[in-house]
Amino acid sequence: MPNETVICVHGYLSHGAGMYLIKRRFEREYGMRALLFNYPSVRGSLDENAAALANFIGEQDVDRVHIVGHSLGGVLALRMHANYPDFLPGRVVCLGSPLTGSRAANFLNELEWAEEIIGKSVPAAMIHGTANDWASHVAEHRDIGVIAGTVPLGFGRLFANFDEDNDGTIGVSETRLEGASDHLIMSVSHKGMLVSATVADQAAAFIKRGEFLR
Repeated sequence: MPNETVICVHGYLSHGAGMYLIKRRFEREYGMRALLFNYPSVRGSLDENAAALANFIGEQDVDRVHIVGHSLGGVLALRMHANYPDFLPGRVVCLGSPLTGSRAANFLNELEWAEEIIGKSVPAAMIHGTANDWASHVAEHRDIGVIAGTVPLGFGRLFANFDEDNDGTIGVSETRLEGASDHLIMSVSHKGMLVSATVADQAAAFIKRGEFLR
């Protein structure tokens, strides 16, 4: 029987399969049961997707569950816990998640032609409100770890005009969450997090210990 159950949640304009390498490393190296959750990041609203995530986890035979979310997926994990405060115990790891908003998303939001691309979840997650606005009580009762990247490879840097370290899509300061248990900066790009064994190892460490390895 696996010693931990982890739900891997993909980001914006992605698919559950994008988290496959992280899932595989959790299973092979750490004996965890890892499941991929897929959701409509454009068509579904943040709250609709949070409800779908809660239902997906509810279908599993577990008493404790952890969530590792990439980018928007990390915000979605926090939203689920904010909406369902009595949910199953477990830790949350956010990989490159825009927890204080996203300059790149704000730039796109100002373009009329980008409305259909942005969809419904992104505005609620990082434009009209941010996790820092509504997730403080989640951090009070649950261990939350955040990993930020500093390799600026990604389309976001073309829109955001970053004046700080960034992963090509999200600035390091945009990954900060008040009350988070731990915050780790790594030399990795936004998409590179999905294929980095070191990132997966750090996420696994936080799941097991409640803190990253240093």
